[in-house]
Amino acid sequence: MGFETPGKVEENWQDAISSVEEIIEDARNGRMFILVDHEDRENEGDLVIPAQMATPDAINFMAKHGRGLICLTLPKDRIEALGLPLMASSNSSRHETAFTVSIEARDGVTTGISAHDRARTVAVAIDSSKTADDIATPGHVFPLQARDGGVLVRAGHTEAAVDLSRLAGLNPSGVICEIMNEDGTMSRLPELV
Repeated sequence: MGFETPGKVEENWQDAISSVEEIIEDARNGRMFILVDHEDRENEGDLVIPAQMATPDAINFMAKHGRGLICLTLPKDRIEALGLPLMASSNSSRHETAFTVSIEARDGVTTGISAHDRARTVAVAIDSSKTADDIATPGHVFPLQARDGGVLVRAGHTEAAVDLSRLAGLNPSGVICEIMNEDGTMSRLPELV
């Protein structure tokens, strides 16, 4: 399925949609942004921030205002370097989101769930000097493996977060959180502008 042509929803909200260049600049400057995928896919909004910019305040904002699952998007080579197995050997989920086992930093955390602890786990996981020995499983951070080839291969939030961080000259990783409305339904573009 190709997504080259904007859908009806995207055309109607063109003024509210930032250019790729603006989003890359936001990423480069550590500003969180909302990424909405195509209306023919999930059509959901995620809060996104480059992983190296994921402070405790950013994680807390995601938990409080995003309300969804907070995940760490990583390229395949980093997933492999950390020795993280995929959660399912045969992925049958609708969009084939590649969850690995959940993780926690081995040191510098308490229970693992606080915003500080999750930010610490993210920092350890993206640090190329850290190894599988620096990570414990299971934990309170949910890594997602981005496909090689990025959004050109899979048009998902996972790949977009990695690609945008890379294009911004940052560590090719991101922290994402689905945005839920107050009633528990998923936020779509019209509710996010």
